[in-house]
Amino acid sequence: MKKTSTRLADGRELIYYDLRDDTVRDAVDRRPLERTVTTSQVRRDPLLGDEVAIASHRQGRIYHPPADECPLCPTEGDRLSEIPDSSYDVVVFENRFPSLAGDSGRCEVVCFTSDHNSSFADLTEDQTRLVLEAWTDRTSELSHLPAVEQVFCFENRGAEIGVTLGHPHGQIYAYPFTTPRTGLMLRSVAAHKEATGGENLFDEILESELAGERLVLATDHWVAFVPYAAHWPYEVHLYPRRRVPDLLALDEEARTEFPKVYLELLRRFDRIFGEGEPPTPYIAAWHQAPFGTLEEFDGVNRDDFALHLELFTIRRTSGKLKFLAGSESGMSVFINDIQPESAAQRLREVAS
Repeated sequence: MKKTSTRLADGRELIYYDLRDDTVRDAVDRRPLERTVTTSQVRRDPLLGDEVAIASHRQGRIYHPPADECPLCPTEGDRLSEIPDSSYDVVVFENRFPSLAGDSGRCEVVCFTSDHNSSFADLTEDQTRLVLEAWTDRTSELSHLPAVEQVFCFENRGAEIGVTLGHPHGQIYAYPFTTPRTGLMLRSVAAHKEATGGENLFDEILESELAGERLVLATDHWVAFVPYAAHWPYEVHLYPRRRVPDLLALDEEARTEFPKVYLELLRRFDRIFGEGEPPTPYIAAWHQAPFGTLEEFDGVNRDDFALHLELFTIRRTSGKLKFLAGSESGMSVFINDIQPESAAQRLREVAS
């Protein structure tokens, strides 16, 4: 992998990740852009105790542009984009319309391929490994920023999810706090550790699912399963067999095997609902341990957390979506229309 860092016309950082070590990146952003101005701030809800990002400048972000005006495609002639070069393997850049910025964190865009009409599932194993290296590198770099406490790499795919740019891409959010979801997991881990005299809850869950009917696939270094209390119609959790707190701690064997495993899961998701169906909308999200202090989670350290990827779709059957209605949105109580065991069976049936 070769990494090349440069700056866009408005001062935002852009980083190329190339498969070939001899690749030269010297293209200049020719757009007449002014410096990016954001109004992002984080406010804490005094009743719920969670944080909300207020980012009113995002109202002006690009919304479903035609394919020939896609800002994530490479620059071609006089059609200037966010990527100055005429081609790329993987590229990461600061979001022009970030939810978090400055003292409130940082947001980045990750373009998986220069092919506008592709998807992550269409990548080769080498390309997928390069994306993994980019996620890992950005996790490392962002974790050292003074304002950052947790790094979240994720992909939203499909208009049903709310994606406004069709080009294959994901995002990275660097939060200045530990997210509520992670906080809930850490509290559960802490309580289990105290109640059992030191046992790890993640380890017990993984061991239990390995022997159960919700197992989707298992390899030498990775395990994928539908969780016992799945929130979403089709939801898969992917764990490395060896517990590690973040992407940085993955060993070479797990990194080498990851592309084949992850591509298989994504391709199965596109086959869930049968031939002729449009691509399955999904969210793929890496859960990593926070880099900040864990003092509020008594008895827990970073090594107690287990890195894992959560992959789920909001489509519950052909032509029907799972909406977050009254119970989910109003009370955070999910109601799942699909039996987790049935979802796992279907995901096994559509294996390559």
